[in-house]
Amino acid sequence: MRTIRNAGSAELVEKKSRFLCSLERVESEKEAREFIGRCRKQHPDARHHCYAYVLGDSGESQKSNDDGEPSGTAGVPILEVLRRNELTNTVAVVVRYFGGVLLGSGGLIRAYGTAVTTALETAGTVRRLRARTVVVTVEHSLAGKLDHELRAAGHVPGEVRYGQRAEFDVPIAEDSLEEFRQWVTESTGGSADIAVGDVVFAEAE
Repeated sequence: MRTIRNAGSAELVEKKSRFLCSLERVESEKEAREFIGRCRKQHPDARHHCYAYVLGDSGESQKSNDDGEPSGTAGVPILEVLRRNELTNTVAVVVRYFGGVLLGSGGLIRAYGTAVTTALETAGTVRRLRARTVVVTVEHSLAGKLDHELRAAGHVPGEVRYGQRAEFDVPIAEDSLEEFRQWVTESTGGSADIAVGDVVFAEAE
């Protein structure tokens, strides 16, 4: 699955109707609904505030709403763009200022879908990789060397703690855990303690 890199927006004008799309990354249905509410407040005079969102590790939670447009002409095409791009933890809201000209079902479907697609181009997307936080613990004398080698290898620590020993929290993709364990063992001459912790999600292009 993927998610948006940044918040995004776009405006489309179709036969005098304005379609304004806003995209936001969210982690829960509560956050999605709060964002939808903010969009309504920002555009109180818009005729329609249509939306869709996808949530969950596998995009298992999905919802769309036509907000008064003919059934299936707004929320569904918005949702289809999110699905087609394999996005999750993303909400898209498209508000429409009616321009006085009816677009018909086909015109509405194209307009709502195009507005979201255009907004996605400004937001960009990243892959969400299921990972684990690996805690690497070493003596202080090795901490500087390990920190440098971790970063040089692309394993940027999420947090470093200095107590009796130095502890590095490093997010590692689940399918690379054994390879990383071997790398740490070789880099530290077998002196590091390695513990696999909680599930997290890393991002990659």
